[in-house]
Amino acid sequence: MKYFYITLGFLFLILGLVGIVVPILPTTPFLLLTVFFFAKGSERVHNWFIGTKIYQNHLKDFHEQRALTKKAKMTILMFSTTMLMIGFYFTPSIVGKSIIVAVLLIKYWFFFFWIKTLEEE
Repeated sequence: MKYFYITLGFLFLILGLVGIVVPILPTTPFLLLTVFFFAKGSERVHNWFIGTKIYQNHLKDFHEQRALTKKAKMTILMFSTTMLMIGFYFTPSIVGKSIIVAVLLIKYWFFFFWIKTLEEE
């Protein structure tokens, strides 16, 4: 399992790096998954990642203070809402649409009430 977690960590790291360059792809969620899987897979790889500029620039504030910049919040919310609305549009059943609406509401509650907003510098 250790190698599986490390492989997933590098996969999400690559997606996060692509997200830095491609504006429509959110960076923060993929890098958070990278931290999670590296922590599960190897302490050495996890410590290496925490020492990188990628971590310092994109995740340090969230990891230490549970806070994101307003720009990061809006980017994540726009991308995830778009994906969920596409699923909502193509879901034929009322139950499926109800679940998607519930996920949207929980997601917005989480972002507005659980995650603090950092002032951009």
